[in-house]
Amino acid sequence: MKEIPITSFRNLKIGQAENTAAGTGCTVFLLGQEGAPAGLDVRGGGPASRESELLKPLAAAQVIHAIVLAGGSAFGLDAAGGVLRYLEERGIGFDVGVTKVPLVCQSDLFDLTVADAHTRPDAAMAYQACVNAEAGNYRDGSYGAGTGATVGKLLGMDHCMKSGIGSYAVQVGPLQVGAVVAVNALGDIYDYETGRKAAGLLADDGRTFLDSELLALQSIEVKENKFVGNTTIGVVFTNARFDKSRLCKIAGMAQDGYARAIRPVHTTADGDSIYAVSLGDVAADQDVVGALGARVMAKAILRAVQAAEPAYGFPAVSSL
Repeated sequence: MKEIPITSFRNLKIGQAENTAAGTGCTVFLLGQEGAPAGLDVRGGGPASRESELLKPLAAAQVIHAIVLAGGSAFGLDAAGGVLRYLEERGIGFDVGVTKVPLVCQSDLFDLTVADAHTRPDAAMAYQACVNAEAGNYRDGSYGAGTGATVGKLLGMDHCMKSGIGSYAVQVGPLQVGAVVAVNALGDIYDYETGRKAAGLLADDGRTFLDSELLALQSIEVKENKFVGNTTIGVVFTNARFDKSRLCKIAGMAQDGYARAIRPVHTTADGDSIYAVSLGDVAADQDVVGALGARVMAKAILRAVQAAEPAYGFPAVSSL
């Protein structure tokens, strides 16, 4: 097994656009002229999403044409309109006779409390991300959907750290599996291979860690107005051939990567979601791809916090 760039996958173009001053952005994945089969698994209690019903096994659509990860919470769902326009202009989508309708799925994270709460990803920003995808401008760190991402928010924004978007991909023989994830978790981030905490809830000194999970377990009091500025959203890609029902299972297995790297995870205050996409025709065991999906997702989460830079008054791994 060897590490490969996330840009190694055929039929995949990744573009990012952001408003750095406002602390928000979007990342667009274009899935080729004919689209690609995709599945979705949602474990968090508060997702902001668009067209998720398309990915249920009983839905008629067998492929989609793009995925958008963005900030802006529910407001940012407007961004998909720019991807629709970009793809329609290029004749990509489901043929309905009078035009072609692109099938675009989207998930958003909450970054409204980072800088400017009233500037969100919109159609123009997502269209620019599509243009950027043609040149391939993807970078790990505080870009795209990761621009306003933060982690360790159990005690609010005064104790959190800056995060971002991260990627990791591997190849085993002809099989490729990779992940891209925007990490905006309520919980802390760990290196699952060493067990060492990498980022998360900070003590009052701003330099040492508190344990979010242990702190949460100190009281069973019901909290009706729990802090909800969170959500980790990601995509697993493979060049193996699967239909969307199997991809839904692979996405579910990839959630183990969230559980390995984020504690606590899948809370009611998160909208944790993972897409899985088939981009090729390699014959591979579904469980092997799912296990690799969990591995690359955990590694991509770690990379997201390691690549982030301090911003908006929040320290990052590089500044501790």
